Amino acid sequence: MATPQKFEYEKLVIGLIYADEELLETVKTELEALYGEIDSESEKYSFSDFSGYYDGEAGGTVCRQFVSFKAPVDPSRLAEIKLMTNDLERTHEGATGRRVNIDPGLIGHGKYVMATTKNASWRIPLEKGIYAELTLSYARKRWNDFYWTYCDVKSERVKAYLAGVRKIYLAQRKEFEKA
Repeated sequence: MATPQKFEYEKLVIGLIYADEELLETVKTELEALYGEIDSESEKYSFSDFSGYYDGEAGGTVCRQFVSFKAPVDPSRLAEIKLMTNDLERTHEGATGRRVNIDPGLIGHGKYVMATTKNASWRIPLEKGIYAELTLSYARKRWNDFYWTYCDVKSERVKAYLAGVRKIYLAQRKEFEKA
């Protein structure tokens, strides 16, 4: 019989979908208060070019930016983190609904896992209505997507950013083991 081991700490990455640049900066400051220093930011890009899903709710054409955090995260906290980011979304709601969408995820050695409240056959229940989705798998020196991977996350732009975050994670990994 195998003995359960402590989970390896992973790197917190949060995707932010927004229409208001000032709100984006406010939310990033609030996230740093919760999770510590941001150590990497992706370039901003038009999420609306991939999908208009959030345009009405956010009040216009939306952009997306990913940020990663320096502090290591126990992956068993992913549901808790998603619940906290949902609360943060609610604090910034407008007349049409969410003005910012906050998608937490974790990068490990060979995977990028995102948290969601939406059930699907490829999502694993965690707790309190939160699911985990294996969004990308790292093999053969590249990120590989699945048929369910969000269309913007499949893009080379996002995969290149996440490859850079993975390099930061691998460099920090020995320190994570001490946490």
